[in-house]
Amino acid sequence: MHRREGENKVKKRIPVTVLSGYLGSGKTTVLNHILKNREERKVAVIVNDMSEINVDASLIKQGGFSRTEEKLVEMQNGCICCTLREDLIKEVEKLASAGDIDYIVIESTGISEPVPVAQTFTYVDESLGIDLSAFCRLDTMVTVVDANRFWHDFASGESLFDRKEAADETDTREVVDLLIDQIEFANVIVLNKMDLVAKKEIQELKAVLQKLNPEARIILTDHGRLALNEVLHTNLFNFEKASQSAGWLKELNNEHIPETEEYGISSFVYRRQLPFHPERFTSWLENWPIEVIRAKGFIWLASRNDTACIVSQAGPSIVFQGAGEWLAAYPEAEREQVLQEEPELLERWHEEYGDRMTELVLIGISMDKEAIEQSLDNCLLTDTEQQEEWSALKDPLPPFVTA
Repeated sequence: MHRREGENKVKKRIPVTVLSGYLGSGKTTVLNHILKNREERKVAVIVNDMSEINVDASLIKQGGFSRTEEKLVEMQNGCICCTLREDLIKEVEKLASAGDIDYIVIESTGISEPVPVAQTFTYVDESLGIDLSAFCRLDTMVTVVDANRFWHDFASGESLFDRKEAADETDTREVVDLLIDQIEFANVIVLNKMDLVAKKEIQELKAVLQKLNPEARIILTDHGRLALNEVLHTNLFNFEKASQSAGWLKELNNEHIPETEEYGISSFVYRRQLPFHPERFTSWLENWPIEVIRAKGFIWLASRNDTACIVSQAGPSIVFQGAGEWLAAYPEAEREQVLQEEPELLERWHEEYGDRMTELVLIGISMDKEAIEQSLDNCLLTDTEQQEEWSALKDPLPPFVTA
């Protein structure tokens, strides 16, 4: 009943912008800029970065905003991506139901992942009986990037726990993985603090970010100063499109992103329909080519012939794990049913190996494509090895591998 009453008060769905970005990137500075230059909009703000809350509250009070026009919701229970999002859902519903605001801006914590936040706006929360899509629409996912510290954080090899920034003792995420998640799911990337970085370095970083997420608009700023129409009322967000916006995924789907020759930024897909020898491929992973900054794809390993594996790399972080069975390993009846429903799979179906194949996207700076391809080819089974019993091959697991 409560939800229906709220819906009646709302004449139109309120647009929402979510600000993401690693700690210190300048999210709060961007938020403060929005509030100072809101152009007569009635903006509601939800923040949950408690280290900055006093600054934000002080700014709002000093600005003379009345409670009917601006609301500051202090979320006390930490990172929204690490909770059940119940507080966020309730607060958004409450703000939208009031019916006297034009826009909602959510500043997520520096360690929050954007996808769970976006999902909050796409389905009904059965336990709460709240459907946020009836009240508001997710308009823009913004990620703020610190141009001055990006490469330092990217290459640090540190975890959030190492930096005492983890949500709790079970949070083992690496800093670089969080950076990549925030970049690859954004509609708008705000490259902030450009005043602290040389122009050439800024342009190179911009080109790298565009390669990582070709769909994103990249805005160059210093001190978070930008035009509001670049982050509000953009109408850019679409969940399905955002989920497919990562550069590696576009490459995998044969949507090649043009090279940025001036800075040597390029990408390619390594495709082979032969399995890797587990020991040689493990050695290759342990000696990762430093010019490759981002890679992801499916791996066919001879010692795990029925299991499709995934490799995901960003900077010094490398994860190798199982991703389910190859279709060729399904029981015949199930396999035939899938092939009937998705006949396009037959286009690359191998008579003996089925859909087993390695498809690895590599994005890097000054990559020697031929040398990298040759080094990977050296990891494939030889003609002699293909005749042997693959299950007898040793399958070493380096420290970064998730079994």
